[in-house]
Amino acid sequence: MPILSYRCPKCGSSFEELVKRHDEAVPCPKCGAISERTWSGEMYSSTGKPPKKCNGKCSECNGCH
Repeated sequence: MPILSYRCPKCGSSFEELVKRHDEAVPCPKCGAISERTWSGEMYSSTGKPPKKCNGKCSECNGCH
């Protein structure tokens, strides 16, 4: 399960969330609006794979599954 970064389009809050799937809808903890995933930063996986830069194309890297 990856920890991904999100930003809320409604209130502008930025946060990280532990998710089961990279495409799951994530509500903002402050206002409840569905947030948008940000595509920068290190990607860490619970499988023990080394960290890598996330390019936002999950189907290509298979790093957070």
